[in-house]
Amino acid sequence: MIRDVNCGELREKDSGRHVRIAGWVRKIRDHGEIIFIDLWDRYGKTQVFIPSDREELKEKVREIGLEWVVLFEGEVRERPEEMKNRKIPTGGIEVVAERMEVLNRSRVPPFVVGEEIKAGEELRYRYRYLDLRRRRMIKNFEIRHRVMQVVRDYLDRNGFIEVETPYLAKSTPEGARDFIVPSRLHPGKFYALAQSPQIYKQILMVSGFDRYYQFARCFRDEDLRGDRQFEHTQIDIEFSFPEEEDVFNLTEGLMADIFKQVRGIELETPFPRMKYIQSMEKYGTDKPDLRNPLMIEEFTERVKDSPFRVFSSSEYTGGIRVKRILSRRDIQELEERIKKEGGKGVLYLVKEGEYRGSFVKHHPDLDTFGLNDGETLLLISGERKQALTLLGILRNILGEKLGLIQDGFRFVWITRFPLFELDEDENITPCHHIFTMPAVSIEEVRENPTTAEGMQYDLVLNGVELASGSIRNHNPEIQRELFRIMGLSEDEIEERFGFLLEALSLGAPPHGGIAPGLDRLCMLLAGEESIRDVIAFPKTYQGLGLMEGSPSYVHKELLRELHIKVVDDDA
Repeated sequence: MIRDVNCGELREKDSGRHVRIAGWVRKIRDHGEIIFIDLWDRYGKTQVFIPSDREELKEKVREIGLEWVVLFEGEVRERPEEMKNRKIPTGGIEVVAERMEVLNRSRVPPFVVGEEIKAGEELRYRYRYLDLRRRRMIKNFEIRHRVMQVVRDYLDRNGFIEVETPYLAKSTPEGARDFIVPSRLHPGKFYALAQSPQIYKQILMVSGFDRYYQFARCFRDEDLRGDRQFEHTQIDIEFSFPEEEDVFNLTEGLMADIFKQVRGIELETPFPRMKYIQSMEKYGTDKPDLRNPLMIEEFTERVKDSPFRVFSSSEYTGGIRVKRILSRRDIQELEERIKKEGGKGVLYLVKEGEYRGSFVKHHPDLDTFGLNDGETLLLISGERKQALTLLGILRNILGEKLGLIQDGFRFVWITRFPLFELDEDENITPCHHIFTMPAVSIEEVRENPTTAEGMQYDLVLNGVELASGSIRNHNPEIQRELFRIMGLSEDEIEERFGFLLEALSLGAPPHGGIAPGLDRLCMLLAGEESIRDVIAFPKTYQGLGLMEGSPSYVHKELLRELHIKVVDDDA
């Protein structure tokens, strides 16, 4: 090795030791007679000292710049007591340099590299290798590495085997747009980058593998935001002959193992369970953050005969009670936020000795709301689903604004989702995916597809959907009928899913599973706000890889080989 110690390992007990230490120059402090250099690498930083009697070495040091890669040889020395930096592990020593070798130069970086980078996101992603060159980011990937180790150990102990499934798959509807890959050998035909290993893992269960997992890379051409990327990694788990409770127990054990070994946190299991409909009615979302103590109360029945038409003409009225008096300015800010989300506004009622609010003159029975002195009630009326969704958003805003979000990690299972929902065009579409076993008879699904429940479940952590799973359809006739309910013709069913139905008809065992998102899990464990901080080379919100310049145009000859012609929309 060029070096025999890294920049984070030397301690006072190493005093007197002769070492070769190499890393990046993070800081230079030239005091004329003496020079100090902070040398950095993944493991930490070490102070290098160039004493006053080493004139030739000082001249060489004055020629180097920040982020140069250099090697120093010298002797480890304990710092004087008043010079020790107890904030870092190496703060009790310094290396007194005898020789320096420049291993590589760096031009002046486009921004100052350090733990707190002030550059904008676009510049950081253009120079992602500099953005990653700091302890916070490297720690995130150490967490990710450790999580993957724990997952493998845990699933191995539980009899699972790791199997890789294809990235190049058949294009099937799974909710998002596919990334399409043209086939050179079969002109006019295309692969799709797998949105998930869903069908492959089900076929592995048909194959008798019994217990399978993989760290599956998934590709989805969807709009990007803080917790989404075109490509993400999920801990994909599937096993045969389970009941829902078996999936819950396995997953809770996995999470307990991860949190204990990675963060030293003991999780309390089992996690609470809540049906989808309960979650929507109490929290206005299927991803509730249980660290927030606020809950939604329904007042529809109590105000249905009100002379105030906003109440009496609405399908639903609900509210959130806060145990403090909100100012008119506070309420105006909340109204503006809700209007940005598509709402018409927020009604309010305050009890401070007497009532005041936006409807006190129009609704005579104010006591019906059960408001205590010193409380504020915020109300939204309208179509039930929209009003609940807006109240869920309002709950999150209030929790943050009023400082009500508690520390810690709060898990909750959300169960019994509807099998189907209506999309923007009023078409029936799967709520999760089409391969979920109904929790009711297929006749009931046929009659009430948007209310019939499925054996599907999400694991939510601090308001983030951490994992999604279900008990799958192993009965080919039920699976075929669900395709029909979704609106697929017999020809479409055979063309898209005939191979799966054939596999299910050849002895498929009952099976089910779950797929925790590795990126989201690592984001939460690391205390980050975006999965992009736990992905080495993420895309921007515009889907760009700024460092390497992707996506990019390709040579016309390659397009010709693939039998592709790019059409100009403006032509």
